[in-house]
Amino acid sequence: MKQKASGLPRGISRRRKNKTAPQQSSKPASVPISRLSQRSQAARDRALHVLSAMRRDPNLSLTHTAKLQGVKAGTVKKYFSSALKESHGKFAATKSDRYTATLHVPDAQGNSVAVKTHSSKDREALSQYLRDLGRYLRGKRDALAPWHGKKVAGVDLVTDGRTLVAIEPALSEFSLYRAFNGGAA
Repeated sequence: MKQKASGLPRGISRRRKNKTAPQQSSKPASVPISRLSQRSQAARDRALHVLSAMRRDPNLSLTHTAKLQGVKAGTVKKYFSSALKESHGKFAATKSDRYTATLHVPDAQGNSVAVKTHSSKDREALSQYLRDLGRYLRGKRDALAPWHGKKVAGVDLVTDGRTLVAIEPALSEFSLYRAFNGGAA
């Protein structure tokens, strides 16, 4: 075997051990949602909508759905990487997730109550409740039957017919997700 000028066989070299501090993870530390800027919170909300749309229609691609929601696919990966799975080079949303989001539902006086949800199942349930509430207010009187006496994320849902008729004017501009422009969605 030929030796190099350093006295070692070819293909082997002497490497110095790096005595610097251990390498830090390339992943940035998690920042609480409340500490995000309004712009970042809005981007996170849009990314959450991307996951929701991908769960409703599994044929949608991440990039296409992200474009429809006005957010980059990288932003979705940044905030919700564990809610995406990659298969054959394509991303799909997982069945559910454990991410926190604040949604709004009406109380017995028609006021908006912030509900801190801790899973996609809670977000789905509140969304379905509001859809059924809209159906009830449009005349389908049995739409709220599955919700009688139910709680979602620790909040009692309003299902009493008399209460809903009384607060109906306050519900006309109600939105599940509140925007930063004064609460209009």
